[in-house]
Amino acid sequence: MAFTDLLDALGGVGRFQLVYTALLLLPCGLLACHTFLQNFTAAAPPHHCQHPANYTEATTNDSGAWLRATIPLNQHGVPEPCQRYTEPQWALLEPNTSSHGVATEGCKDGWVYDRSIFPSTIVMEWDLVCEARTLRDLAQSIYMSGVLVGAALFGSLADRLGRKAPLVWSYLQLAVSGAVTAYVGSFSAYCIFRFLMGMTFSGIILNSLSLVVEWMPTRGRTVAGILLGFSFTLGQLILAGVAYLIRPWRWLQFAVSAPFLVFFLYSWWLPESSRWLLLHGKAQQAVQNLRKVAMMNGRKAEGERLTIEVVSSYIQNEFASVRTSNSILDLFRTPGIRKVTCCLMMVWFSNSVAYYGLAMDLQKFGLSIYLVQALFGIIDIPAMLVATTTMIYVGRRATVSSFLVLAGLMVIANMFVPEDLQTLRTVQAALGKGCLASSFICVYLFTGELYPTEIRQMGMGFASVNARLGGLAAPLITTLGEISPVLPPVSFGATSVLAGMAVICFLTETRNVPLVETIAAMESRVKEGHSKRDTEQKNEEISLQQLGAPPLKETI
Repeated sequence: MAFTDLLDALGGVGRFQLVYTALLLLPCGLLACHTFLQNFTAAAPPHHCQHPANYTEATTNDSGAWLRATIPLNQHGVPEPCQRYTEPQWALLEPNTSSHGVATEGCKDGWVYDRSIFPSTIVMEWDLVCEARTLRDLAQSIYMSGVLVGAALFGSLADRLGRKAPLVWSYLQLAVSGAVTAYVGSFSAYCIFRFLMGMTFSGIILNSLSLVVEWMPTRGRTVAGILLGFSFTLGQLILAGVAYLIRPWRWLQFAVSAPFLVFFLYSWWLPESSRWLLLHGKAQQAVQNLRKVAMMNGRKAEGERLTIEVVSSYIQNEFASVRTSNSILDLFRTPGIRKVTCCLMMVWFSNSVAYYGLAMDLQKFGLSIYLVQALFGIIDIPAMLVATTTMIYVGRRATVSSFLVLAGLMVIANMFVPEDLQTLRTVQAALGKGCLASSFICVYLFTGELYPTEIRQMGMGFASVNARLGGLAAPLITTLGEISPVLPPVSFGATSVLAGMAVICFLTETRNVPLVETIAAMESRVKEGHSKRDTEQKNEEISLQQLGAPPLKETI
């Protein structure tokens, strides 16, 4: 008997599972606000050079005329953001006058920003424009570096300390560092606390998903995993609304950070995974948690009959060969786990690099940034509904592969759309982003089901590290557009298509399959799969020989 049979006996997908899942997914939704927060807090509004202090606009009552006399225009007739004339050129106010050859200089006295949409952003506050414009992307890269470090740190800690402790700490760390970020007075301090915020991303996402999966019977895992994706989508929609209502960046930063203090307070009620407790010899606490589950699911009598011996009878065979300590090498030591790990490294990296390449620079589409953010969130809803259906009735492998390939093709096709068709480009990019978002959440669930409980959190943490590498690589690949505009979409699209093909070729289906608990059980399942295929091939050869056809090997 498997552990999932015990959960079914205690009510299956009951009240406990529903409440537990909701309490875990709510913070995951608001976590999306932090991931895409710099689309608003670091927005770069239109700007131009400040005039020298010894000049005044008193010489004219027309501020537009003053601007034309002091700031050169680019080819689109818009004031240059990083240049000004060394002296006011009043002659340019006359018709048919050229500015060719007029001396210019940099913005030595600062910049004037258009505050009609954004009253304040970090770009305005610390002048992250012109020569300093790369610092804006640096801040996001530092956040993603924190996510990378958190994936490596919390993935390992969760297998050693349990799922709950790192999760509770992540809530507290995000609440504190997020609130402090809203009050810092320097760009360097801002980056430091954004790094600390990024670390909590993996601690919250990975541990929340593991707790949901490990407390959920087999028949409820797919829906629970997809709900994580919907919560992330809801977070993007919440961000669009909150950012529209709260324009100053400091207040916006505080508004999306304060709720995590509430999550920290109620997270103490959440029980630890009984799978993990049993795996690490804490059977008494596991039984206590299971009795609470039974009571909440209306199965109090079944819960009272639970003893350590009864619970052990459900998991005796599964945990027989468990080792008490694991290392990252366990992800590569045995052939079955090694193949899964290598394939997932590529899938997570490719999915992430394409996803963040599309979603982290909304101003490039030339439409309202709030509208684009909302569109990028709304498009995920139908995409994930399709993903949910296919994962339930078709399988995980085909779903992940199809969405990755489709997203890659859309990204590549988008580079053939003329730039003046901004609405079409935005819609097509949103569709590609929706496919990538669906693939992302599917692969989260798929990864949790592929790895055994013994190293599940370590495996998911390692896979997430590759996703964070993709997030770091995305802005670097985007800069290749300065060399050739086709390089970024081709890079994003090609990696996504190749990852989709790798899923079909190297990963096995996990739909309606009980979770594997140990590395040994995983390898046994792989060997059984190979033996089954070998048997099927031999039977096919025998059938062909009976029909008078040559054996397959001779045909080849």
